[in-house]
Amino acid sequence: MRIALDGMGGDRAPSVVVEGAAQALDQGPPDLEITLVGQAEALEPELKRVGLSGGRVKLQEASQVAGMGDSPSSVLRHLRDCSIRVAYDLHKAGEVDAVISAGNSGATMAVGMVVMGRLPEVDRPALASVLPGLSGPTVIIDVGANVDCSSLMLLQFGYMGSVYAETVLGIADPKVGILSIGEESGKGNTVVKQAYDYLKNSPLNFTGNVEGRDLLDGDVSVVVCDGFVGNVCLKLAEGLVENLKELMKREVLSTIRGKLGGMLLMPTLKSLGLRLDYAQYGGAPLLGINGVAYICHGASSAQAIASAVRMASESVAGDFSSHLAEGLERYRGALLGFDEPV
Repeated sequence: MRIALDGMGGDRAPSVVVEGAAQALDQGPPDLEITLVGQAEALEPELKRVGLSGGRVKLQEASQVAGMGDSPSSVLRHLRDCSIRVAYDLHKAGEVDAVISAGNSGATMAVGMVVMGRLPEVDRPALASVLPGLSGPTVIIDVGANVDCSSLMLLQFGYMGSVYAETVLGIADPKVGILSIGEESGKGNTVVKQAYDYLKNSPLNFTGNVEGRDLLDGDVSVVVCDGFVGNVCLKLAEGLVENLKELMKREVLSTIRGKLGGMLLMPTLKSLGLRLDYAQYGGAPLLGINGVAYICHGASSAQAIASAVRMASESVAGDFSSHLAEGLERYRGALLGFDEPV
C-alpha cells in the first residue's frame, strides 16, 4: 500500500502534512508506506520533529512548489518539478498506488488529468465529496472540478458516483438523484432537466430530483450536480456545522443550567461532533482519471490528512480504479448513446 503525499500542499504545509502522515502510519495497516514529495530542506526537519524516519516513510525530492495562486496552465507549463507533478509521475510509473494533495486543487486536477489520462467513457473528471447523512453517507458529485457542465457530463457523474458509493462505501445498489429546485421532474434549468431524462432512462437506480433541504437526510446515496452548485453546497454545509457547534457552545456556557446539562450531554455531543467532522472523510476523490487521487481542503488538519490516506488506501485495497473502469465499460452503451456535444 504505497501512497504519495504532497508534502508542500496546503495552508499549513509541510508541518500539518507530516503530522498527518505520522497519524496515518500509526493508525493504518502495517503494509502502508508513504512517500512525502517536496523540498527536502523543508520536510526533513518536520520528519525529525515527529520522529519519522526510514522504513515506511520515504522522501522524494521536488524542487518546485505550486502556489495557491498559480493557474493550472502555468503549473503544467512551468512547474514540471513541483511536488504535485512529481507525485503523479510516481503514480504513472507504478511506484505508488495513489496521490493525495491539500494544495492548489485546480493544478492538482489538471496535472492529474494530463499525467494519468482520462478513462475512455469520461469527458471530464469530477470531484466527489462524502457528507454524513441521517441514514448514511451521501456522495455529492461534482463539488468543484467543473463549474460549467453539459447534461451528458452530469450523467457520467451519476455513473462514477454510483460506482464509488458501491465500491468504496459499501452501499449496495445506491440510489442516485439530481440536485434541483423542486422534486417534480419538470423543475430545474435546461441542463438539469435534460440530465434528468438521461438518468431516468439509464440503468442506474435513479430516484429523481433532490432538493437542497433533503441533501443530508441520507435517503439518496449519490447526488449529482455541476461543480459550481456542488462547491457552494459543500462550503455551506461545512460553515453551517461549524456555526452550529459554536452556537451550541455559547448557549451551553451562558447559564449554570446549561453548563450542568452540557456536562451530562458531553459524550453525546462529542460523538455528534465526530460524525459531523469533515476531517473523518479527509478529502475528495478525483474520479475519472486513470488512477487514484484525493484532493484535501487547503486548511486540512493532520486528522483530515490521515483520513484521506485511509480513504485512498481503501480505494486501492478495493481496486477502485478497475471497478470504475469496468463499471463505466458496462454502461458504455448508455454513456455513448447520446449525440450531445460536451
